[in-house]
Amino acid sequence: MAETTRTTAGHPIARVLPLLSPAHLDRDFDYLVPPEFDEIAQPGVRVRLRFAGRLVDGYLLERLEKSDHAGKFVKLERVVSAERVLTPEILQLATAVAARYAGTRADVLRLAIPPRHAGAETGKKPRATKKSAAKAAAAQPEPIDLDDPPATTAAPAADASASLPPTPQVAEPSATLRDPSTEFDTDRLDPGPQHAGLTEGEPRSAAVQEAASGRAEVREPESGRAGISEAESGSARMPETEVEHAASAADGRSDRVSAVRPHDVAGEARIVAVPGGPAGVTEASVASMDLAPWERYVHGGAFVSALSQGKGVRAAWQALPGEDWAARLAELAATVVAGGRSAVLLVPDQRDLDRLLAECVRLVGDSAVGLSAGLGPSARYRRWLSVLRGSARIVVGTRAAVFAPAKDLGLIAIWDDGDDTYAEPRAPYPHAREVAMLRAHESGAAFVAAGFARTAEVQAVVDSGWAHDLVADRDVLRQVTPRISAPGDSDWALERDPIANAIRIPGIAFAAARAALKEGSAVLVQVPRRGYVPALSCAKCRTPARCRHCNGPLALPQGPRADEAHSPSCRWCGIVEAAYRCPACASRALRAVVIGAVRTAEELGRAFPGVPIRGSGGGAILDTLEPGPQVVVATVGAEPLIRGGYAVALLLDGWALLGRADLRAAEDSLRRWMSAAALVRARGQVIVMAEPSVPTVQALIRWDPIGHATLEVEGRAEVGFPPAVRLAAIDGTTESISELLSSATLPADVEVLGPVPLPPGARKPFSSGDDPAEVERMLLRVHRRSGAALAKALTAAQAVRSTHRSDAPLRVQIDPIDIG
Repeated sequence: MAETTRTTAGHPIARVLPLLSPAHLDRDFDYLVPPEFDEIAQPGVRVRLRFAGRLVDGYLLERLEKSDHAGKFVKLERVVSAERVLTPEILQLATAVAARYAGTRADVLRLAIPPRHAGAETGKKPRATKKSAAKAAAAQPEPIDLDDPPATTAAPAADASASLPPTPQVAEPSATLRDPSTEFDTDRLDPGPQHAGLTEGEPRSAAVQEAASGRAEVREPESGRAGISEAESGSARMPETEVEHAASAADGRSDRVSAVRPHDVAGEARIVAVPGGPAGVTEASVASMDLAPWERYVHGGAFVSALSQGKGVRAAWQALPGEDWAARLAELAATVVAGGRSAVLLVPDQRDLDRLLAECVRLVGDSAVGLSAGLGPSARYRRWLSVLRGSARIVVGTRAAVFAPAKDLGLIAIWDDGDDTYAEPRAPYPHAREVAMLRAHESGAAFVAAGFARTAEVQAVVDSGWAHDLVADRDVLRQVTPRISAPGDSDWALERDPIANAIRIPGIAFAAARAALKEGSAVLVQVPRRGYVPALSCAKCRTPARCRHCNGPLALPQGPRADEAHSPSCRWCGIVEAAYRCPACASRALRAVVIGAVRTAEELGRAFPGVPIRGSGGGAILDTLEPGPQVVVATVGAEPLIRGGYAVALLLDGWALLGRADLRAAEDSLRRWMSAAALVRARGQVIVMAEPSVPTVQALIRWDPIGHATLEVEGRAEVGFPPAVRLAAIDGTTESISELLSSATLPADVEVLGPVPLPPGARKPFSSGDDPAEVERMLLRVHRRSGAALAKALTAAQAVRSTHRSDAPLRVQIDPIDIG
């Protein structure tokens, strides 16, 4: 007989999700709420509970009047805080992300909700000391955001079946999800399984409870159930196809979750301030925004007007060269906030965050906050709480901000989604772009993927109709694009300089730089790597020079004595190679494979005496510079802004970017080049030192990122790589991979590739013991319509493996960015 003991609330049972690592424990458990915690034990709060004899953290999902279990219940140890940090939307999103990436909800929630800071939660300010003040003054923000590591909770070491709080049998979370192939075009891309909308306030149906907690059985709605419900959300159930435009019309939401079209909204952009918006955002302040720049884009005014009307439009925005993208995104966010909704804006690093946040603050004041690891745990949690409580309506942050609990989300935008910092390095390894699309689809919010270049993934969703292009006409593009060329791109150019393709900086580049400096303008020089001479190779056969002791790369020493004659040394073990001999051709001569930024700056300093040479890269990144004659040598992604733009940009060592053994080498090269070229003024000149016949170089010369992305999608579809297919990478030892695959019921159309070595630079999976001698990778490839089935099979196999308590290293990643 079910437990019926009552408290003052009449719901004595707490359904809890423990934050446990083992995959087989990714389910809900029922606990008894002690009377002293009855008032504060509300859905969404943090709790401490006893699990297998150990105290672990967890989240209270809902309060129940009764449980299906007939035995004795274990009491909650304590409620950590009365703050309801787990919102229904984030729980729903975490469930969807876990299903999409073959992970657990606990792992996703560790990424979504920052560790608690008691002082920030209660409003107490930390005591200032001389030491803390000095430390704060000396602290410098990281150029690339690395999110704070989450608090980890140890899993029970022994079988806890005897002491576990009872709970009914649980099926896989995706068991209640519809098969997208029966309702939608299966050739469309798939962002993950659908989940019912969840909100607070009213009882939710048992069907929603089953979907959220992993129970497959569907029941009739019960009364007497209080907690996380869907009554107020209005969010739509999400089909598994992330790009099926017809799905919106099929479920009656075509007016809310449709991409902007020419006939949807006519006329110029119009801002309407709705009462109930945040303080500081008035109709006058928003109406004072100059939205004329959006009229340069086809249907740009209609897009902004649709946002002001609360429509969930979806677009891939291709920013024009020289565009103030931060101001444009801030305008979109302010438009949404004026309508009483919230916006989440994602950027790849701290530099972009500071720039975009400044624009948002200019428009909406304190209603905009920034979230990044550089804030520190207290400030970061305080700002996160302001978002949760609704006082902050615009969130600007790095990849973890995609989970920000913004109230009534109206827009989620991501800038430069091709940046690899958007890929989460912790389980279940989600990509912020995919999570953003999942969240936008489930919540009905607008979505914008913005950038100067375009990734194959964004182009794929545009091709499918899930989103639409927001681009400028070619006539407008020609007016603002600098003149871009490559040495030797014509017969006339080759006649003038026959060796232009063979040297690092040809005569045409020096001539353009001299002319720009003579007229008092700045010159930008982009190099792919920092340092002096980062790598060496044989001068005769070009074989990379390697250390005889550890096989590490040989390089020349850096520092004050770099100009002196030195023998090369290993960058890994530091041993000097005084008598190097090439193992392939026995030659003793060495040459530089890639000349770094430091050496490049020295060479340019000798070529342009009396001209300031400034470097930007590594730990010394310049954000902005004053106009004037100067040469700026910057590594990719560290190019500083300059008022009025650069007159000339020289993009060196293009072959080093294009020649990488990586699936995304061409796409990434174009993105880096376009980001630098966009800093050059309209009548300036960009010279890329690369082979002119390469399609990527031609796409840069024509400024055609969409055409290049289309070719990328077609090429990957031909060879069977994402986004055309769903790919799972399993990293581990031979034994651990075999153990996982033996217990997995894979889809019938799965194709097993490998084993292959780990890609260069990829981290080895975690091991409880010493690092294994050999870690390999196995790839599983299926059609996108089978992507959900593949993720479900791998989730179940990991659950079986975790019950065996195997300590062999293993990692499962869905659609990793580094395939090899």
